[in-house]
Amino acid sequence: MPFQIFEAESKSILSKTTGFIAQAGFSHSLTPARNCTFGCTYCYVPTMGIYGGLKPEDWRRWGQFTTFKSNAPELLRRQLGPDQVIYCSPLVDPYQPAEEQIEAMPRILDEVLARPPKTFVIQTRGPLILRDLAKLVELSRSTHLRVSFSLTTNREDVRKIFEPHCSTIACRIETMRRLRDAGIDTFATLAPLLPCNPEKLAGMALEVTERNIIGDALHVRAVKPRGATTRETAITVSERHGVSDWLDPAFQKSIAARIDRTCTSAGRQFGTGPEGFRWLTQ
Repeated sequence: MPFQIFEAESKSILSKTTGFIAQAGFSHSLTPARNCTFGCTYCYVPTMGIYGGLKPEDWRRWGQFTTFKSNAPELLRRQLGPDQVIYCSPLVDPYQPAEEQIEAMPRILDEVLARPPKTFVIQTRGPLILRDLAKLVELSRSTHLRVSFSLTTNREDVRKIFEPHCSTIACRIETMRRLRDAGIDTFATLAPLLPCNPEKLAGMALEVTERNIIGDALHVRAVKPRGATTRETAITVSERHGVSDWLDPAFQKSIAARIDRTCTSAGRQFGTGPEGFRWLTQ
């Protein structure tokens, strides 16, 4: 289904952090839009409802449209500060498909360049980030810039059923390689962990990055009784394709242990939850 793109003014662009990302050491989050046109089956954001700043239409039609904050540059001009540790973004991928048309991130990066915070982290799975590589290289000279790039599986068949609007695994691997080779501090983030060969997935991540590997399993109510969790769509997909074991906490723990052993053998670490994401802020 084709997605729709809207723009609207917002009251704020930076938010004080709470919960998961606050525990990881971030002081602020930066969300350039509402609703994400990647529309991944597992995305936890629609399950947050109004607590994610969403409106009912957002979680009913997740991925079908997005609303960009048209006054983001003006807001950043007033809100950026030198001591901030910013996560961009916990609620929408800053390089979602609609970004190619709107080009919000170049304007946002210009403001961050003009008023650099202490740390600026971009969380994405979008190869479109390479469009802004020159700005990122420049920004890396004035702040602690990190790109946390999402790599969820080594299996293309799995990617197609869980995140059909995302780029191929090969394209994402090449994007991380190019970011690293340009001198950008690049992390591979295996989150959420989808059905995969854990050793092969970890090996791919280790090959194109120089940092410790971050990961997180699909969240389920059995271990996360409150707050955001995996969308029902991903649970249905898992059942339909016979991979529901990937939602079982004990099985998830065994997969994480296999990835950890692979990383340890390579002289690196594997971290999950806020402890893993804290590496982005250090």
